Amino acid sequence: MSTNRITQLFERKKDAILSIFFTAGHPSLEDTVPIIQTLEASGADLIEVGMPFSDPIADGPTIQRTSEISLKNGMSLNVLFEQLKDIRKTTKLPLILMGYMTPVFKFGMEKFLSKCKEVGIDGLILPELPLEVYENEFASLFEKYGLLNVFLITPQTPETRVRKIDQASHGFIYMVSSASTTGAKASIATEQEAYFKRIQDMQLNNPCLIGFGISNKSTFQNACKYASGAIIGSAFVKALEEDKDVVAATRKFMETLR
Repeated sequence: MSTNRITQLFERKKDAILSIFFTAGHPSLEDTVPIIQTLEASGADLIEVGMPFSDPIADGPTIQRTSEISLKNGMSLNVLFEQLKDIRKTTKLPLILMGYMTPVFKFGMEKFLSKCKEVGIDGLILPELPLEVYENEFASLFEKYGLLNVFLITPQTPETRVRKIDQASHGFIYMVSSASTTGAKASIATEQEAYFKRIQDMQLNNPCLIGFGISNKSTFQNACKYASGAIIGSAFVKALEEDKDVVAATRKFMETLR
């Protein structure tokens, strides 16, 4: 799978990888593509596009609100794929779709994966998709369409489970920084650092990116001491809501990180 853009990124760059998450169709329905293009131009390494869902239980209030707004704006998987159909004419960065299983199942798993390949998506983060179900039912489909499935681990994930996830992974592992919902935090707690260190010491085959609670330059740099990079979501979508011009807001936010 070395042709996958995610794999290529981690082969080329070993540290300080910056992944940015935002919800498709937020703040306005047509903002998806301009945000992706501006993130790339502003130095992001990887982009996670959230697929809005009506019951986003794993997300904190900020991301939940973006889902509600996006759905009210008229976002759906069909609309998202239509928006992304020409994205590879302008964007070289790896793109990941992240979201819940219900909309994907309603769309149809193979049809969904096929559309992902068609528009140039590189991977998926589907936190509700258990490792065993993925391996038994969907791994061959992901391979067929050249897509990577990114698994999550948390401070509560036992070492044996982490090793299994590492064996099943291609690309990277998403290290959830704490057992809470998503949301921006001002700093990284001592117990989180102990967890990061524990995973680092396991010397996994796959690189890790730390997500949940990474919100600014200092938390990003701190996370990068223990992993190949980090993911920023809530802080970015808040910044998008504070400025009517999403291109300017994206540029301004990215300037604070680099």
